[in-house]
Amino acid sequence: MTAPADPGWFPLALRLHDARVLVVGGGGIALNKVRLLLAHGARIEIVATHLDDRLEQWRAEGRIALAGTDAAPDLLRALLPGCRLVYAATDDRDLNRAVAALARGMNIPVCAVDDPAPSTFITPAQIHRGPVRIAISTGGAAPVLARRLRERIEAAIPAGLDGLARFLEAERTRVVARCPDIARRRRVWEDFLDGPGATAAGAGDTATARQVLDRLLDGGKTGGEVWLVGAGPGDPDLLTLRALHLMQNADSVLYDQLLPPDVLDRVRRDAERVFVGKQRNRHTMPQADINAEMIRRARAGERVLRLKGGDPFIFGRGGEEIEALMAAGIPFQVVPGITAASGCAAYAGIPLTHRDCAQSCLFVTGHARADGTLDLPWDSMARPGQTVAIYMGVTALPALCETLIRHGLPADWPAAVVERGTRPDQRVLTGTLGDLPDLAHRNAVASPALVLVGEVVNHRVITPPPMLEN
Repeated sequence: MTAPADPGWFPLALRLHDARVLVVGGGGIALNKVRLLLAHGARIEIVATHLDDRLEQWRAEGRIALAGTDAAPDLLRALLPGCRLVYAATDDRDLNRAVAALARGMNIPVCAVDDPAPSTFITPAQIHRGPVRIAISTGGAAPVLARRLRERIEAAIPAGLDGLARFLEAERTRVVARCPDIARRRRVWEDFLDGPGATAAGAGDTATARQVLDRLLDGGKTGGEVWLVGAGPGDPDLLTLRALHLMQNADSVLYDQLLPPDVLDRVRRDAERVFVGKQRNRHTMPQADINAEMIRRARAGERVLRLKGGDPFIFGRGGEEIEALMAAGIPFQVVPGITAASGCAAYAGIPLTHRDCAQSCLFVTGHARADGTLDLPWDSMARPGQTVAIYMGVTALPALCETLIRHGLPADWPAAVVERGTRPDQRVLTGTLGDLPDLAHRNAVASPALVLVGEVVNHRVITPPPMLEN
């Protein structure tokens, strides 16, 4: 008869406050476990011939107790009764298994570290955010994988989760008293977590969070809010953690033409998407109309995501938008993004500054006026010892290069154009002010693209990813 397959480990949350835990071992393996146990308030007794310096410090401070120096069976039999858990955490596998056998004989949960076979429990990788505990386990089969998963989950958790959880804990009794109906109470909590109350609680603003909660308990709606979020230059991996969090919580998103599909895919799937940018054969929505649409939606209670390529405050017209929101009394947040100059230059292998040739960097826009003229600080731009990063300069590239030469830069001054920077199909063309316009024309360079002017172009380093090749 075939033995049944092992169904694996049963996940369990265990209270250890003031509980006795025995740890056999005094080196680095034991140190890692003791650190976790101290965070949960356990009373720790150690048996070890030698203590790690940190363990010795904790013993001197009275945080742990040394119960013996020799893990002899008689001593262990005397110490084991009354223990909530046991860790066999030495570098001696046979000793660990002997300790585990004694503990199992007394029905005391035991973990032989990095040896699941004799263990009756294992310690998962853990994430702590105040009362929130998240555990990741591979059943002892791949501890490094569990740690990698923990790192990814930690990166996705908002920083204020601790404060949010404590606020919910503090308000729970009051909410139950005011809203005894379970189904309605669940809806109140869901609306709170999906709205500005959760943001306020996570930021420590309990007064505002309580106001939002009270409004929901009274049957009202939460007020709307606008989030001006920088999506970076194109690579979705360059989104900030804060940007990702808000993108997943928005009710609607107003987005520009410069945003690639991979970035928009990170937005909450059921959020309404509204294109407000410039597109070929299609008129641009006037800025006043964009402002009015954000205000209208926020007043209707929506959490509005104004998603912009790069950074909202670097040629993104974010300043104009928050002025309109402030005048209308609409709450808003601004989340910076990696601007095109730093993102595209980095992926192109071009340093924006270099101690040998560029001690400053100037950001300018090459967007022409309605009459086609360029009103730029030419004398400031046409100087050695700096890098000039020109946004939206592809259409006016011939005029840009010609005018920089006319204002004093030589025709052989290094220049480059980075098309679709940071994306998989990025292209980098390097040349000079004299030949870059023709080079861009022959290669049909189109927006979005960034122009870099300065000797740093000669310091370009071709890095391994194929997107960085000409």
